[in-house]
Amino acid sequence: MTVSPLMASETRHTVFAFAALVTGAIAMGASPLFVRLADVGPYASAFWRTFLALPFLGIWALAETHPRDMAVQISDRAVLWSGLFFTGDLFFWHLSILATTVANATFLATTAPIWVALGAWLVLREVIARRILIGLVLCLAGGAALVGQSYGFAPERLMGDVFGVITSVFFAGYILTIRAARARVSAGTLAFLSTAITAACLFVIAISLEPFILPRTWNGAASLLALAIISQVAGQGLLAVALGTLPATFSSLVIFLEAVAAAALAWIFLGEALGPVQFLGGLLILAGIFAARPRASAPGAAL
Repeated sequence: MTVSPLMASETRHTVFAFAALVTGAIAMGASPLFVRLADVGPYASAFWRTFLALPFLGIWALAETHPRDMAVQISDRAVLWSGLFFTGDLFFWHLSILATTVANATFLATTAPIWVALGAWLVLREVIARRILIGLVLCLAGGAALVGQSYGFAPERLMGDVFGVITSVFFAGYILTIRAARARVSAGTLAFLSTAITAACLFVIAISLEPFILPRTWNGAASLLALAIISQVAGQGLLAVALGTLPATFSSLVIFLEAVAAAALAWIFLGEALGPVQFLGGLLILAGIFAARPRASAPGAAL
């Protein structure tokens, strides 16, 4: 069977987008490690994550887009909402961690693909194939296994659990708006504009809720810089690259690798033990992504 140059080009483009998404998910998975090593509060670290990323994302954006065009694109509704949704994601994620267990907050935040699938179907008109649903079930089961027996419900932690669900809704909104904006805005420009909006919002939050926002040691400052470059520039930037090609729902499943990477890095660098159930969870997530993978026979990168 002869493969046309157009189909071969589309296949290479899809493979590149998938590689960018996997790399971005792993980069985002490093964020808990850097937050743990930083010597500022959670809202301050979220602010520095976005603010320190701006110069690097700005260089990327200027390589793609003229400043006059960026001034117009920042008024794009999808761009504006992506920055606001990411603000909500980081804000409620930290609220959830403070008000419930880390296990509960982590698991509830991983339910984002449910809302992504619903939004992609209703808003973006993406067809949700059966293999995507199978992958979603496997990834959710894997996420639950990664949390293990640490997950538990208690009435006094109910509000924290609610915050965890709200986190997942905001992250779903972020993925959907990035996907929508990529139809009109290049990846670097979108990452820069969205991050700038988030940084402005988080500055207000950090100033209001944190006793101090400046790092107190050079190690803390270095951790914040690493958080910005690795988790924000590389992580969110590569996510924007991937969402220019890959559907939102499939992309949200690959983001489950963030949880796998976070667990692996905590095991390697922080000595946090992983048991057989956690390893099973990682395998289920990989199986879910494999089940939902693109089919080569589908023309036009239909994932």
